Amino acid sequence: MHMKLYLHRLFRIITMFALINLSFTDNPPVIVDVDHARSAVQPTMWGIFFEDINMGADGGIYAELIKNRSFEFFNPKMGWKVKAMSKDSSAFVILNRSAQFDANPRFARVTVTPEMSSYCLSNSGFRGIGITEKESYIFSLMALVPDNGLMNMRIELADAKGVVIGSTFLKISGNEWKEYSATLVATKTDPHASINIWFENKGSVDIDMVSLFPADTWKGRPKGLRKDLVQLLADMKPGFLRFPGGCIVEGRDLANRYQWKTTIGNTGERKTIVNRWNTEFAHRQTPDYFQSFGLGFYEYFQLAEDLGAEPLPILNCGMACQFNTAEVVPMDQLDPYIQDALDLIEFANGSAESEWGKIRSEMGHPEPFHLKLLGIGNEQWGPQYFERLRIFEKIITEKFPGITLILGAGPSADGDLFEFAWDQLEQYKPQVVDEHYYKNPAWFLENAGRYDTYSRNSHKIFAGEYAAQSDYTTSPSNQNSWQCALAEAAFMTGLERNADVVTMCSYAPLLAHIDGWQWKPDLIWFDNLKSFGSANYYVQQLFSVNKGTDVINILEDGKPLIGQKGLYASAVVDARLKEIIIKIVNSTAKEISQEIQLQTGKKLFPKGKVIVLQNDQPEACNTIDAQVIKPIEQDISFKGKKLTKAFNPFSVNVIKIKYQ
Repeated sequence: MHMKLYLHRLFRIITMFALINLSFTDNPPVIVDVDHARSAVQPTMWGIFFEDINMGADGGIYAELIKNRSFEFFNPKMGWKVKAMSKDSSAFVILNRSAQFDANPRFARVTVTPEMSSYCLSNSGFRGIGITEKESYIFSLMALVPDNGLMNMRIELADAKGVVIGSTFLKISGNEWKEYSATLVATKTDPHASINIWFENKGSVDIDMVSLFPADTWKGRPKGLRKDLVQLLADMKPGFLRFPGGCIVEGRDLANRYQWKTTIGNTGERKTIVNRWNTEFAHRQTPDYFQSFGLGFYEYFQLAEDLGAEPLPILNCGMACQFNTAEVVPMDQLDPYIQDALDLIEFANGSAESEWGKIRSEMGHPEPFHLKLLGIGNEQWGPQYFERLRIFEKIITEKFPGITLILGAGPSADGDLFEFAWDQLEQYKPQVVDEHYYKNPAWFLENAGRYDTYSRNSHKIFAGEYAAQSDYTTSPSNQNSWQCALAEAAFMTGLERNADVVTMCSYAPLLAHIDGWQWKPDLIWFDNLKSFGSANYYVQQLFSVNKGTDVINILEDGKPLIGQKGLYASAVVDARLKEIIIKIVNSTAKEISQEIQLQTGKKLFPKGKVIVLQNDQPEACNTIDAQVIKPIEQDISFKGKKLTKAFNPFSVNVIKIKYQ
C-alpha cells in the first residue's frame, strides 16, 4: 500500500470523525477519576532505542571526525586521498601486523623521497567534517619513525574550498609506537571541511589511529560523544536505553554479528567490522559504513547512567539476521553465546575483583552499572529461536535470578509468525515480550485500544520498536510527518492507559544523518553541525517527561476515549509532584470543545498549564532549518473542578493541574 492510499484511508477516518463531531450539540463530559489509581506507571515506561543505523554512531553521536582512522575498512585506503601527488605508489602503503595485533592489524607507512617537494594525506570524514569557528579540536595519532629518525607534520583544517581554517604542528620521533596530540582552533565555520596531514621532511613514518575530536564533547569527556545529540536524548528523560540494536545485534552473518567483548577496553584494540546496513538497501547503499566501536558497551552503559536510564543490552542468541543469511549456530555450539551473556552480567554488575568487573573498573567505573534487564535476540522468529531461547533462559535465570529477560515476538505485531511466537511464549515464566510495529498511521489510530484486552496475568509488553510509516516500511519516501506523529500519539494514549501491561516503549530508529541515512522515518535528524527533533520526537518527549506515577481513568459515558469524535485520551497523576496530567489527542480537522470534570477530594490550584503540539497541515515536517512543530506552553484557568477546553485540529495536548 503506497502513500496516496494511506492518506486516502486516513482522510476517510478523519472525515468520519469530523461528521460525527458535527452531530454533537451537547458533548457528554469527560470524567477524570483522580483519586483512584488503576495501576502504577513504571519508571521504564518511555525510553530510547539506539542502533547504529543512518550513521547514528560513527559519523553521529560518537564524535570522532575522521573516517577509517585505523585503515581497517575492506579497502584500507577508503576515506583517504593523496593531495600532493607522487608517481611513486610506494609513498603511501598499508602494512599488516595481524600476527601481533589481530583486532587492529593494519597501519599506514608514508615515505617522502628526495624527489618529492611535499606529501599530504587528506580525510573529509563522514560526508564532510563539521567545524565551528573559535572551537578547539584535538588531533591525535599513533606513530613511529622506522629508522629512528624524525618526521615533522603540519596538520591543517581546510574549508570546502580548500582554504586553511586552522593549523598546528607535530614532531614524530623514535621507532616505538607512541601517541601524539595537538590542538587546532578553527577560524571559520564549515560543515564540509577536511583535514590535511602534511609530511614535511624526507624519510618514512608509520601512522595509525589518526583521530580528530571536538574538545567540547558531552560532559567534557576526551574522545567522547557529540554534545548536541546527547542533549536531545537527555531532554527526553528516558527511563531506559536499549542498545546496540536492532538488526546490528544479529549481523548479516554470524561472523559480523555484534560481539560486545570486542567493543570494550582501549579503543585502539577494538575490532572494526562492516556495518550490516552498508549495502542493505539498493536505494541507499553506503559501502563506507563501518563500525569502529569507539562507542562500545562501556560507553553505552555510561550513557545510560548519564541519562538516568536503565541499561537494556540486547545479545545475539546464535542467529544471524533471518532477512539476510538466516545463519544459525548449531545447538551443540551455543555455549560461547551463553557465556557472553553471563560475562556481560558480570561486566555490568560484578565486583572490581571479578574477571569482567575488573575490566570495567580499569576502564574508569569501579562501581557496578546495576544491570537489571537483558534482551535475548533482537527480532528472531520461528522454532530455531525458541529452542535456543529455552537454554538461555534456563541458565541465566538459575545463575542470575534478579535479571529480567526480554523475549522477542518476531518482526511484526500480527500474522502467523507473531501468533506462533505467542504460543511459544506461553510456555515461559512471565517475562517481558518485545513487540514491533512499523505500520501506516491508520493502523495506529485503529489499534489505540490494542492492549485493553490483553491478559493481566501473562507477560508484560515492551513496545520496543514503533514508528508510523507515511508510505510503506523501508520506503525511502517515508517522512516524519505530523500525520504520523499524531497517529503515534493516539496509539501512545493506549499504551499509557494500559501501563499495567505495557511497561516499556521506544520509537525506532533514533538517529539519522541527513546525508547518510538508510532508513526513514527517524526520531532525531542531524548534519555535521546541527540537529533537530522531528514532530515524532516531541510527541515522545511530551509523554516521557510527563509520565507520572499512576494511571487514572479518563472516561466518556463510562468508556475510554479511543476515537470517539476523533479524540484519544489517557491520564495519570504524579504523586511526587502532586500533579494531574491529562493527555488528549484531537485527530480531526475540526476544533473540538470538550468539558472535563475532575472527580477528586483534593484541593486544586485554580490555574494550570497546557502544552500543545499542533499544525494544520498533516504533511508538515520539521527540517534542519525550520522546526514548525514544537511544544507551546499556555496557561489555563478553571472554576471548581471543571474545565472546558477547545482542542485545536490535529493537536496533541498535555494538561497539567497541581493539587494540594
